[in-house]
Amino acid sequence: MDIPQNVLNAVNEWLAPTFDKETQDEIKEMMTSSPKNLEESFYKNLEFGTGGMRGIMGVGTNRINKYTLGKNTQGISNYMHNVFPGKELKVAIAFDCRHNSQSLAKVVADVFSANGIKVYLFSDLRPTPELSFALKYLGCQAGIVLTASHNPPEYNGYKVYWEDGGQLVPPEDAAIINVIEALKYEEIKFEANEALIEYIDTDIDAAFVKSSIENASFNTPAAAKSDLNIVFTSLHGTSIKSVPDTLAQAGYTNVNLVAEQSEPNGDFPTVKSPNPEEPEALKMALELADKLNADIVIGTDPDCDRLGVAVRNNEGKMTLLNGNQTMILMTSFLLEQWQKAGKITGKQFVGSTIVSTPMMMELATAYGVECKVGLTGFKWIAKMIKDFPELEFIGGGEESFGFMVGDAVRDKDAVASTLLICEIAAQAKAKGSSVYKELLNLYVDYGFYKEFLVSITKKGIEGLAEINQMMVDMRTNPLKEINGERIVMMEDYKTSVATNLLTGEKENMSIPKSDVLIYYTEDGAKIAARPSGTEPKIKFYVSVNSMLESVADFDEVNALLDTKIKRILEDLKIN
Repeated sequence: MDIPQNVLNAVNEWLAPTFDKETQDEIKEMMTSSPKNLEESFYKNLEFGTGGMRGIMGVGTNRINKYTLGKNTQGISNYMHNVFPGKELKVAIAFDCRHNSQSLAKVVADVFSANGIKVYLFSDLRPTPELSFALKYLGCQAGIVLTASHNPPEYNGYKVYWEDGGQLVPPEDAAIINVIEALKYEEIKFEANEALIEYIDTDIDAAFVKSSIENASFNTPAAAKSDLNIVFTSLHGTSIKSVPDTLAQAGYTNVNLVAEQSEPNGDFPTVKSPNPEEPEALKMALELADKLNADIVIGTDPDCDRLGVAVRNNEGKMTLLNGNQTMILMTSFLLEQWQKAGKITGKQFVGSTIVSTPMMMELATAYGVECKVGLTGFKWIAKMIKDFPELEFIGGGEESFGFMVGDAVRDKDAVASTLLICEIAAQAKAKGSSVYKELLNLYVDYGFYKEFLVSITKKGIEGLAEINQMMVDMRTNPLKEINGERIVMMEDYKTSVATNLLTGEKENMSIPKSDVLIYYTEDGAKIAARPSGTEPKIKFYVSVNSMLESVADFDEVNALLDTKIKRILEDLKIN
């Protein structure tokens, strides 16, 4: 096959003496044996998405390797020296269980130290939320975690955090990207100043666990805690370092680990995907729960920022909750606890995202607090805390199984969230209820909102083009009707314009630009389309709702909403 000129130019640059012999040999091998792979590896630069930089490991500009991460780190180092003049510069670095995470973390530490920046490097794998906590705890200006969350084993990634403990957001992200793009690979300083690298571990762990317990404990009686039968799985990831200790120190004595999945392993050998959003990932935990008659199952993804939860339904069968349901349960519980403590004064808020359930708005209104809604990604919820220091942050979440309790960690945090859902479950069981019953009661009180997600994977150059074309088609030929209902509003976050499709009236939106389209129908259904910022996927989010007069009507109304979702997907031609 003919290799495009832009790819050849990039390849020739990587065959220069700046790059080591191992890298050059691998490139030469691809040139003869796999030109298609060569093109995929060099046709573009890896980009920062909603979760930082994430991609397949290997040589090339479109891959995760010591040079692409070294260039990022050199750029961040240059930027830090520029924006923090005269300060002692400090960064914290953590890494997960993935292949090469530890060695890549050391490369990143080397580059920072070579640039005269003090580095706090975790001595072993740690949960991503602990990095956010450590950054603030140690007074750092920035933090890096080497992780690819729940992506397949061939992936790794590089998430950048700033001095508030949240992920990189505007304007720093664009400014840093400009600095990185202006750099040449030969400018990377790889020679470490080992005197500036300090390894951290148990002291930070103890402070992190203590903070998690303080933020997510709500006077649950000791007897209720010991009566809750918990099954927990770390899915071969980092949460094994923190979650069992946190639960034990919080007083939960009946915690059963899925032993086969407790050992960190970047191959994730017992699951197809280590993603707690996918039911298959929790299969072993659910089997153990049935064997032990457990009340609740909790599983976390490899970097321990997302959690999947299963509870027993009214028939006693284990049922997986989706991210919206978990978020509603947690938010409602936090609001109730804050109200009981007399802490709601009208100067509090909860956070959500544009593709999450609208039920968050209903909850916030009922308790007299604001619900701020941002783009997908927890960096935007962290930014809310930073932008509104006069308001107290109670908690916030997104549909993709992430939640944040308070502001000690400025990212989704499965450690504190695991403890919080156990508090909810223990208190519910102690009063003769259950998590599932509490959820149905919320539907009766605030309306039954039901969501469904369809995720379509399109790999490679052609896949990216297909995804882009799907978004172009939906923009240029917007749907007028779906499931027999008129579409009344289209929000285009790429142009920041909301259009009333009945009147043609347009309104500017203040949320930052993003490649997201949302349709609203006349009866309150919401359909969003969004390409992933970190994976070769396009996601469609459907939300429908109805009044639920009583719990006894749940099955009937649930079936009606299922039918409505099915018809919407048929009209979108994506089911």
